[in-house]
Amino acid sequence: MAETGHIPVLLPEVMDVLGAGRGGLRVLDATFGGGGHARAFLERGNSVVALDCDPEAAERARDLERAFPGRFSFSAVNFERLDETVEGPFDAVLFDLGLSSFHYDTADRGFSFRHDGPLDMRLDPRAGMTAAEFLETADRRDLIRAVRHYGEEPSWRRVVAAVEAARGTEALRTTSAFAQLVVEALPRRPGPPPRIHPATRVFQGIRIAVNRELEVIETALPKAFAALAPGGRMAVISFHSLEDRIVKRFFRRAAGMPEHARDSAPQQSRKVSAKLLNRRPVTPPESETAMNPRARSAKLRALEKRTD
Repeated sequence: MAETGHIPVLLPEVMDVLGAGRGGLRVLDATFGGGGHARAFLERGNSVVALDCDPEAAERARDLERAFPGRFSFSAVNFERLDETVEGPFDAVLFDLGLSSFHYDTADRGFSFRHDGPLDMRLDPRAGMTAAEFLETADRRDLIRAVRHYGEEPSWRRVVAAVEAARGTEALRTTSAFAQLVVEALPRRPGPPPRIHPATRVFQGIRIAVNRELEVIETALPKAFAALAPGGRMAVISFHSLEDRIVKRFFRRAAGMPEHARDSAPQQSRKVSAKLLNRRPVTPPESETAMNPRARSAKLRALEKRTD
């Protein structure tokens, strides 16, 4: 898929942990995106049911429908609705929680400050409010949650104050204007320029808030696990700590393990319905991150559903 600008993350590792290389599996690709993982599953003789709420993903899915008739189907819905849309059981389930290259590289989607465009950020541009609308109307508590908690921006007070002061101006309408507002709000630090753009964390936090990303993940994981066949495997690729924390805790709970350091529930109260396939997340090798820098923060976790 490199010719389209899309490179599927951790592809060999995903194929290996799901056992998809041997073919014959029924796979749920809950995050179709650019279609790289789905195509790899299909080329190895598996069948794929794919989901994605982005209408542009539906256009890309038509190529696979033509190339693999009878083995590929696509539904244009958010994966939080997978229980309403697809019917299990599945031998394998994949969630790739990162945005595809198409999102970042398309200016009018408003995800990136590298290209000036309307400040939108919606994964499904047909529903919900844009990022610009969120910044204009959100109350202070929701702004703080987006910038401080979701974006993990240390100087969140400065950014929130700048947003509130900029309401009703052009500063909240486009990606470049908003990025500049964030840069000007942050304290100047001595030394060489930072490795990442100063507005990166804030853009992440606003995007998460606009799309309800964390709530959607928490809703979808148990639904996907319920659709998994006994002995089936689920893999999740996350790209930042908040996503990974949700995945880690869900997987540990399914495996009958303490979810976190403060979880002191007695062992006899825990239900063991799966086993972890990797205690520590799998991360991309240097060869992959050199070719695809966007993969550098990826973490892959996987589990297998018990058969009894």
